[in-house]
Amino acid sequence: MVVRLNEQERAEKLQPLLEAGWTLVEGRDAIFKQFILKDFNQAFSFMTGVALLAEKINHHPEWFNCYNKVDVTLSTHDVGGLSSQDIRMANHLETAANLLK
Repeated sequence: MVVRLNEQERAEKLQPLLEAGWTLVEGRDAIFKQFILKDFNQAFSFMTGVALLAEKINHHPEWFNCYNKVDVTLSTHDVGGLSSQDIRMANHLETAANLLK
């Protein structure tokens, strides 16, 4: 069962993501980051790779794509905030983006 991150988990697992450019979303328990890729093909490839993990773990990001930009917001609706699933997805997004650099 997925549960909301407690304060200790937030301090340990969320801080590295904030240092990597993720930001807290004002007004809700969520994180956001904009990824800027080389072009539309790279952005679409990035999203396709992330979609495979999203389906596998049944945890889907809120995202928006415009040409080479992919805006991603993560939050677990079932628990009303951030969970370990969001941390896992954010780390996967970071890895996928770094592989494309």
